[in-house]
Amino acid sequence: MKELNSFQKYVSLAMKNNRIDPAAFSRYDIKRGLRNNDGTGVLVGLTQIGDVHGYVVDEKEKVPVEGRLRYRGFNIKDLTDGFIKEKRFGFEEIVYLLLFGELPGVKELTDFTSLLGSQRNLPDGFTEDMILKAPSSNIMNKLARSVLAAYSYDDNPDEQTVENYLRQSIQLIAWFPTMVAYAFQAKEHYYNNKTLVIHSPDPAKSTSENLLMLIRADRKYTPLEAELLDLALVLHAEHGGGNNSTFTIHLISSSDTDTYSAVAAAVGSLKGAKHGGANIKVLRMMEDIKKNVTNWDNEKEVADYLGKIIRKETFDRTGLIYGMGHAVYTYSDPRAVILKDKAEELAKEKGASAEFNLYTLVEKLTPEVFNREKNSTKVISANVDFYSGFVYSLLGIPDDLYTPIFAIARIAGWSAHRIEELINGGRIMRPAYKHISQKQKHFVPLKDR
Repeated sequence: MKELNSFQKYVSLAMKNNRIDPAAFSRYDIKRGLRNNDGTGVLVGLTQIGDVHGYVVDEKEKVPVEGRLRYRGFNIKDLTDGFIKEKRFGFEEIVYLLLFGELPGVKELTDFTSLLGSQRNLPDGFTEDMILKAPSSNIMNKLARSVLAAYSYDDNPDEQTVENYLRQSIQLIAWFPTMVAYAFQAKEHYYNNKTLVIHSPDPAKSTSENLLMLIRADRKYTPLEAELLDLALVLHAEHGGGNNSTFTIHLISSSDTDTYSAVAAAVGSLKGAKHGGANIKVLRMMEDIKKNVTNWDNEKEVADYLGKIIRKETFDRTGLIYGMGHAVYTYSDPRAVILKDKAEELAKEKGASAEFNLYTLVEKLTPEVFNREKNSTKVISANVDFYSGFVYSLLGIPDDLYTPIFAIARIAGWSAHRIEELINGGRIMRPAYKHISQKQKHFVPLKDR
């Protein structure tokens, strides 16, 4: 008890001596969250990899438009329509596009897919020594540790060349599904008393097929399940240079550190509930709505409960409708639009159409309820997190794998951005923080304090 009281004293000191007057941020025109006053992002770099477009600026005012996402200049809708129409998996093609800047031909795609398949096995002893001997209750933390541990298994971990970055990137892209699956199995065994199940990856199968096979004891999955997971990976693979984890890659890489340190930092960023963990928040919120709304088809009842959430009267009392709104997108998030169509198809197959209809009703009602409660005219729409957790739940994927799946996808974009930083960066990032304590303090010897 004595120790606890002492610790609370430390907490009080930390709180008192680290608080800054909120008015000071406006007085010094600080770009909090690296955002301008109108909500747009502070321009800190250039990229050719991903283009995220959700508004235009006209006469210095932000004007909402339908969302658009391009990978290396290709519209995401065209890319997904292409491989879905041809009834094939798309993630490996998207990885190739992001890394090398152009779409592969048949031979290039076949060779690259084979290369990824051949690299999925972890190094000898890695699974036992780095994963099973040190299991974690959080798979993202285990993934970050595994990435850092991979440094020790690399004969040339520090060389700062495009060739070395590419080699390491391809290896990590291939390893991520295996690292995540084995971390999940270790958690299930050591924390949940389940039978330890370790399958070997299949080099002939796609990334989505391998992940489903590795996390399931019977190794079984349906074609639609693999197709849906593949689509989710494609939609999460890249999102411009300004999202938190990709900016982390640029920031850390600008110091000329090694690939493993940079990627582990990005994994830590993605873990956050405001970034990669948002779809779990959506799922928890929807579970709360289903429990407290009697008639899921009654618009007034659903709207009334959404109002209570916004007023901080229920659920987690943050006032947030998770999965609604985005830093860039206004009228629509193209990823959510694409995933929503496939979610409806999967919901019908799984007998979950009533749940899907509730999601669409929440999506429809939230903007008007939000604007009424906040007396606002802000344009908001569903983002990709709103439907991705629902899709994963229908696939029977445990929710502690949702954010790791995001990482399995986004390692493709991170890798492309790290290479771009190596080629075009050249300077360590060093933004400024203004010191605002005007009172000069004089040192007092310890015996006189």
